Amino acid sequence: MFVLIGLVTAVGFGFSSQFSSSPPAYDDEQKGLGQEPVIKFSFSVAENTPKGMAAREFARLVQAKTNDHLKVELFPNSTLYTESEEVQALQRGSVQMIAPSFSNISEVIPEWMVMDLPFVLANEEAVDEAFNGQIGKLLFQTLESKKMIGLGFWKNGFQQMTSNQGPLVHPSDFRDLRFRILPSKVIESQFRQFNATAVPIPFNQVYKSMETGVVDGGENSISNIYSKKLYQVQKYLTISNHAYLGYGVLMNKEFWDSLPEGSKRAIQESMQEATIWANQNAGLLNLKQWKDLQKIGNMQIHQLSNDERSEWMRTLEPVYQSNASYIGQKLMDAARELRNKYANTIPSLE
Repeated sequence: MFVLIGLVTAVGFGFSSQFSSSPPAYDDEQKGLGQEPVIKFSFSVAENTPKGMAAREFARLVQAKTNDHLKVELFPNSTLYTESEEVQALQRGSVQMIAPSFSNISEVIPEWMVMDLPFVLANEEAVDEAFNGQIGKLLFQTLESKKMIGLGFWKNGFQQMTSNQGPLVHPSDFRDLRFRILPSKVIESQFRQFNATAVPIPFNQVYKSMETGVVDGGENSISNIYSKKLYQVQKYLTISNHAYLGYGVLMNKEFWDSLPEGSKRAIQESMQEATIWANQNAGLLNLKQWKDLQKIGNMQIHQLSNDERSEWMRTLEPVYQSNASYIGQKLMDAARELRNKYANTIPSLE
């Protein structure tokens, strides 16, 4: 049975204190809970990123709701497993939880590449609809046969393009450049349409690869550009909002099935509350760091005009056709419907 947790729009920031006052989910039917294994939660980024902060909030809530009888142990910065290793580690039960990017999940389950399609998510409303609607439901349905379940979707932010070779305004500006990417056939085909080379590199090696010239540029959210200090090794930033960086929060299915109902309930409630907190926090953090990035002034920033955005979209349209067979008809139809619904809107960083 899939664990599909509905995500509710938060009405205010700073509401975690309201949740912490609710009665703990731990009860008498959870006798022996103290003997349950620790939930090892592995992720590849630092604890000061949207994902790291969300993981910390989730761990706090689980501890509170189980009266300290169930503990979530955090392993940030790929201290246990790298991005390319963590999904397999979860499947074999070496860790109990991970929150990989959609791209990394797609290495095992190709349907998840739907979330990498360029310009499919036009704004935050489209992101919420994808997470909470048909796309999210279909994606979670792909997990059980791979020994995983889905607990939630966490946000980071829209992806932007950076380069140390020159401004990226028109598709022709990408020609013959090398870009660091997450592993994804969709992202690879995107850069092929730009006549550029895509190089899959783990996140903890991104700064070094840009500093040493292994790659000329990359696509990252504002929070990742800021927290990883990529502005020190990338001179040009294009606010393109062409893709979205988000995470599927996954748990090992065998571990989940072994838990008593009280523990499952505590985890579900904690994930629901942590997700509300996390997704609002991601937006606020990206906004703050966007303003900080402008103050630092290390990067030459260009924001795509409507005409330039349309030029990018026309150039990247073949990406949809070339990856349809991997993604499947239902998800492709849902993605196109979502893109068309919000076709005339553009996300704002302000």
